[in-house]
Amino acid sequence: MSTTATSPPAAPREPPAVSAPTVGSEINYEKFLDCVHCGLCTAACPTYLETGDENNSPRGRIYLMRSVVDGRLELTPKVERHLDLCLDCRACETACPSGVQYGRLIEPFRASQRQAEAAAGDAKNRDWFHRWILYGLFPYAKRMRWALAPARIAQQLGLDRFADRIGLTKLLPLRLQRMQRLLPKMIPGGPELPEFLPAIGTRRARVALFTGCVADAVFRHTHWATARVLQQNGCDVVIPRSQVCCGAIHYHSGADAPALALARTNAAAFDAAEVDAVIVNVAGCGSMLKDYGHIAHELEPESEALHQSLAGCAAKMRDVSEFLADLGIVPPTGEIKLRAVYHDACHLNHAQKIREQPRDLLAKIPGLELVPIAEPDICCGAAGSYNLTEPEMSDRLAERKLNNIRAAKPQAVITGNVGCSMQIQASLRQAGLDVWVAHPMELLDLSYRGEQPPAPYGGAKELQS
Repeated sequence: MSTTATSPPAAPREPPAVSAPTVGSEINYEKFLDCVHCGLCTAACPTYLETGDENNSPRGRIYLMRSVVDGRLELTPKVERHLDLCLDCRACETACPSGVQYGRLIEPFRASQRQAEAAAGDAKNRDWFHRWILYGLFPYAKRMRWALAPARIAQQLGLDRFADRIGLTKLLPLRLQRMQRLLPKMIPGGPELPEFLPAIGTRRARVALFTGCVADAVFRHTHWATARVLQQNGCDVVIPRSQVCCGAIHYHSGADAPALALARTNAAAFDAAEVDAVIVNVAGCGSMLKDYGHIAHELEPESEALHQSLAGCAAKMRDVSEFLADLGIVPPTGEIKLRAVYHDACHLNHAQKIREQPRDLLAKIPGLELVPIAEPDICCGAAGSYNLTEPEMSDRLAERKLNNIRAAKPQAVITGNVGCSMQIQASLRQAGLDVWVAHPMELLDLSYRGEQPPAPYGGAKELQS
């Protein structure tokens, strides 16, 4: 049966009755019907832009999923391939005039798909990479720090570059090779954040800081910068020790049970903190945390207590740029003469609808010049673990982003997501371009403290083509 989604035939308004559970059958069918197949999403979809294949567009994937649920199409490997290629960047949601909740379709469909695979004994997430790396390493910050210790030493001694030159890294499995290539320069992150940091000046709020897993292991310096900026803006900052990974790694790959367990733990941790808001500085984590209520409803629809608990937790989640814009930022005074571009992280712009706040905050830094970039909101190809599981498409999107950055000739790229940061840093490094990649809070922190970006970026010449 053809999987072409170009000219879908008229479909019934109600899902047909099925005698046995079907992949995706638990999804609210009305969400499929919200899509009127107008095609305005195609221009925003990275995979459609790269392939020109209607099946790799949002409306094409919705039609494929709906056809599987209707029983009109088998979930063949070819159909699965079109669905797996989706980055879940949710750019289609921003473009859609009908308000289609694409994320509330693709994510539960994938979870249902993985459940069906597990029942059949051929689950994709049982391979070594999912078991030991995605699920066994990434969600645990302490394990990540231990695992990255040799990489830190190798970078300090130049052994990583030597291993690349002699081809030693090619002996690693392909996914580990990509992990090694994507690893950024390991900046000393400092000690673990304390459980409490007091506000500076008049106390305006009491907030908790979400530290996560990979972010704390690789970008702890960004957490420190975020905490200092919050303190400068009159916030008591609480860092609960019992918090854990947000669960996005599991949820987006269809492992719903561990994702829900992590969500329960975080809800308890942040409820106990008794704060006005929970601050998140990673776009992907923030999107997941804000979706806790929806996820509880999807995974355990009969548990009203769980839904209320996770929805209450989600209601307190705020991206740091969103929170500071609402609070009213204390103007930073330190001049930073830097030519920079801002890259919109997909799960900040499209999933959380936060676009202008980071730019407005950066505009308050004296001397900082923000220059426009083509396609600022097209995915860079990171998309959580997508750059490890879908290397070919990820590299194509990384090259597209690199070309747009190169055209703007910046000294710095600013973005609010660790995955984007790692992806863009790797692309710049591979192209031999010396450009600083930083989080907005890092620049605000430097301005508050009257310091400059690390050498050679402070006062450096703009990027040469």
